[in-house]
Amino acid sequence: MAGRQIAVLGAGKAGEALIAGLLSSGWRKPEEIVATARHEERTAHLAEHYGIAATTDNVAAAEGAGVVVIAVKPQDIESLLADVGKTLTTDQTVLSIAAAIPTTLIEAHLLDGVPVVRAMPNAPVTVHEGMSGIAAGTHAGEEHMTEAEAVLRSVGRSVRVDESYMDAITAVSGSGPAYFALLAESMIEAGILLGLSREISTELVVQTMLGTAKLLRDEQMHPVELREMVTSPGGTTIAAIRELEQAGVRAAFLNAIQAAMKRSQELAQGG
Repeated sequence: MAGRQIAVLGAGKAGEALIAGLLSSGWRKPEEIVATARHEERTAHLAEHYGIAATTDNVAAAEGAGVVVIAVKPQDIESLLADVGKTLTTDQTVLSIAAAIPTTLIEAHLLDGVPVVRAMPNAPVTVHEGMSGIAAGTHAGEEHMTEAEAVLRSVGRSVRVDESYMDAITAVSGSGPAYFALLAESMIEAGILLGLSREISTELVVQTMLGTAKLLRDEQMHPVELREMVTSPGGTTIAAIRELEQAGVRAAFLNAIQAAMKRSQELAQGG
């Protein structure tokens, strides 16, 4: 899809993160991206900061774009589709990153046959380490899935799933960076409690999280294997692990992520 223009409709935080990743990876040039926002001050920010075309006119932005990214908040999806729905064509690929919005809802506002691919990327797309789940709508074929994967591959990785699993994807990886940020915040505060400066504690925690993630991914280590490697009999780590288990941290994560999935389902139903 070299040279195909990308239109990002409703470039809030998620859309801007995607734009930043596409540009910083070198996969797209500024002149190959157009973005929209509701307010002139927002479009001015996008144009000035990224050197892309930005407008409040969704129809004009989508016209002629090979890939049309729908990036609005769930509550704004109906008004956006009412605006552009009947102007999109079967030659375009609609890539929705609107959280919790099913492809059937989008397709109901489009002309028959327009391909829709649903994706749930997360915040690390900005640094090319994003994770996305993607699912095909009714009219999305292999070429449309491949095109969506190409967009997302420039900013990280993606996995194909049946759309019925997209709420789980949202709960695990979509919201996932917030869980890790909360864990990092807690560990940094613990370091400060133990007398370390905030700067040193932050560097220790962030680099430890990064290195651990790379071991799990690049060395294909199972989390249990890595945990056991670090945990020696009668040592410091097992003392800490016991406290975490007694506090119910594992169960708390299970419950939290299940709650996130439930909320995603509620949003999909207009809740």
